[in-house]
Amino acid sequence: MRANIHPNYREVLFHDTNANAFFVIGSTLETAQTREHEGKTYPYVTLDISSASHPFYTGEQRQTSNEGRVASFNKRFARFKRSQ
Repeated sequence: MRANIHPNYREVLFHDTNANAFFVIGSTLETAQTREHEGKTYPYVTLDISSASHPFYTGEQRQTSNEGRVASFNKRFARFKRSQ
């Protein structure tokens, strides 16, 4: 194996901001931020979603709207309707 061509592999602290969950995982991800977790300082990366907050893994079902896209569009733009 050639020397000095591989990225630095180390433990990185990932933070799922939706579930407020922290994961320490080995990664080559580069980041300038650091954060202390359980008495040790790690490189720090925030995540919007992970297995701790994703509905597929948590079993939660989220419903954003009861009406379809066309009905939502018509409701939103009804005041702009042209009279013929």
